[in-house]
Amino acid sequence: MLMIELIIATTNPGKLREIRELLKDFNLKITSLSDYPDAPKIEEDGKNFAQNALKKAATIALYTGKLTLGEDSGLEVKALGNKPGIYSSRFSGEKATDRKNNVKLLRLLRDVPLKKRQARYRCFAALVDGQPRQRRGQRVIDVVSGSCAGVIALKGKGNNGFGYDPLFFIPRYHKTFGELDPAVKAKISHRARAFRKVRKVLEEYLNPKHEYRQPEADPP
Repeated sequence: MLMIELIIATTNPGKLREIRELLKDFNLKITSLSDYPDAPKIEEDGKNFAQNALKKAATIALYTGKLTLGEDSGLEVKALGNKPGIYSSRFSGEKATDRKNNVKLLRLLRDVPLKKRQARYRCFAALVDGQPRQRRGQRVIDVVSGSCAGVIALKGKGNNGFGYDPLFFIPRYHKTFGELDPAVKAKISHRARAFRKVRKVLEEYLNPKHEYRQPEADPP
């Protein structure tokens, strides 16, 4: 049986690693934009995570004609009016790095007490079938989401994960994502929660009796 390819529309190695782990028991050939160096560059100009995720998936699905997953995620900090939000990966500017982003976040929260540093990670994932069916072009299969609540720590701890993980403290475990065992993170994170829904969507998609549907409206 020919293995179906699923393209993850990302160049982020940390994100790709987590997604591969979350989907490891599916009979899929999982690739990424690193395998398609000539793919069009995607400007993340959506107004929210859902729009960005869908744009990534649709753009690459149209280019490749293959099943594509677009994912957009980030951190929302209540004391900062839910910033950095969709700008999480480039919070510190055009040449942003995880370290620079974390330094900026801590600087902005310098005078904010721990009890007022509530935050949440959010993840949206979109699946698009790039193979034309009945000459109707690509189809949006679904857009799903997940979130995880925590607190921004006073200083970074731990070397696991990526992004803001060293600062994202989970009171229940008394650890940041950076300190947390990856196996635990893989069960409770925003991405894990979104991909539990992705798994259900994929199971339906991979079923030969699956019927495609057009979304009734644009995602929020």
